[in-house]
Amino acid sequence: MSRIAVVTGGTRGIGRSITEGLIAEGYQVAALYHGNEEAAQKCASETGAKVYKADVADFQSCADAIAKIESEMGPVDILVNNAGITKDGMLHKMQEESWHAVIETNLTSCYNMCRAVIAGMRERKFGRIVNISSINGQKGQLGQCNYSAAKAGMLGFTRALAQESAAKGITVNAICPGYIATDMTSAMPQEVLDSIIRQIPAARMGKPQEIADMVVFLASDRAAFVTGATMTVNGGQYMAA
Repeated sequence: MSRIAVVTGGTRGIGRSITEGLIAEGYQVAALYHGNEEAAQKCASETGAKVYKADVADFQSCADAIAKIESEMGPVDILVNNAGITKDGMLHKMQEESWHAVIETNLTSCYNMCRAVIAGMRERKFGRIVNISSINGQKGQLGQCNYSAAKAGMLGFTRALAQESAAKGITVNAICPGYIATDMTSAMPQEVLDSIIRQIPAARMGKPQEIADMVVFLASDRAAFVTGATMTVNGGQYMAA
C-alpha cells in the first residue's frame, strides 16, 4: 500500500509541484488549501490529488482536516508544511494584524499540523515531516520582520522536533528555498527580477520542481538517517554553515 502524504498549500505554486512530485513517486497525496477553490479543483482534476479545505492557522481546523483525511485515505505518513503568506512592511509601520497573520499562518501552522499527526507517527514508528522555510529565515530581509521571524522559527521548531522524534523512526527536516520562479515572482517588475538574479551565483531563479525533488528525497527511505537538517536550495545566494 502506498504511503499517505499531506501537503499544506498544496494546490498552487511550490506546493502544487510538491504534490505532483510525490504523486509521481507513488504516494497518495492530500493537498490542503485555504481560499482558492478554482485552483484546488484544477489541481485535483489534473494531478489526481485529493484536496481538503482547511485553515492551517487554526488548531481545530487542522485537527479536523487530518481526522477526515485519515478516515478517507488512511494514516498520514508524510507531512509537508508548505503553506505560507506574506504581509510585508517596515516594522515601524507594520500593523499588529500583519504580524500575527504571518506568524500564525507560517509558524503556528507547523505546531497545528504536526500536533495532529505526531502521535500516530510515534505509535507506528514511522514518519517524515518536511517544513518549507525560506532563505529569508536564514539571512533576514528588509520589510519582512514578520516573515523572517516565522521562517527562522520553523528552523528551531524542526531541530527540536527532530530530537524528540528520531528514536521513534520519524525524521523532521527543513528546506530553505531561495527565489523560485512561480506566478508570484513572475508578476514582479523585470528590473526587480534582474536585480535578484544578479545576486544568485547560479545566475537564474530556481524551479518549483527543484524544491519538490528535495521533498521527495527527504520523504523517502533513502533519507532515513537525515533528520534535523536544513537543506538550502538557493543557487548559492546565501551559504549557511
